[in-house]
Amino acid sequence: MKLDIIGDIHGCYKEFKDLTVQLGYDWHSGIPLKHDRQLAFIGDLTDRGPQSLKVIQTVYQLIKKNRAYYVPGNHCNKLYRYALGNPVKTTHGLETTVEELQSLNKQERKDILRKFIELYEQSPLYYLLDEGRLLLVHAGMKEEWIGKKDKKAKTFALYGDITGENHPDGSPIRRDWAQNYAGQTLIVYGHTPVREVRKINQTYNIDTGAVFGNKLTALKYPELQTVSVSSSLPFQEGKFARFD
Repeated sequence: MKLDIIGDIHGCYKEFKDLTVQLGYDWHSGIPLKHDRQLAFIGDLTDRGPQSLKVIQTVYQLIKKNRAYYVPGNHCNKLYRYALGNPVKTTHGLETTVEELQSLNKQERKDILRKFIELYEQSPLYYLLDEGRLLLVHAGMKEEWIGKKDKKAKTFALYGDITGENHPDGSPIRRDWAQNYAGQTLIVYGHTPVREVRKINQTYNIDTGAVFGNKLTALKYPELQTVSVSSSLPFQEGKFARFD
């Protein structure tokens, strides 16, 4: 199994395209393809960035052709609930995706939301691949919950190890679960933006904050090499996690 696992894209379509080109993917068919490798996405395709809908369209087509893996993130979950018509606050980045949607005509909007609902509903909470050697998940997973899909596992997979308290901006305070992970399964995740890929124990955090002006990163598997492209967006210092 040969994968190129991409961190949180957050609507950064240009960086996504640049990264896949650097990885050797061919876009002549309109989607990135490579005969001997596949892409994998660890959630948060949308929100905050300028071109969330183009990211959705591309990943949707890849999944339909069985040429990629995708697991949802917390922003994907929120957009899914919005797409179903459930009451959600259009804040923390969702407002940018909604603004894109509102620029479309009614049929176009209906079509892209239908595709996203299908993409979300057909995707697992996480992927356990390569005979249990690799787990792809958005925010993380406790060793003892690998294989489970209950409410606790879902919350952890989408939001990480949250304390129940919030930062001043309303975002949840998260514990550093990777610091205590002792499993043998390699977990590749994102969710918490870091300036550089963070490898600790058998985990890789590859969300390097493209939407916050840093870079978009892919982890090559099984080589465990990283490839990054710089973001075209303004750098936002305060958006990155710090670990003591």
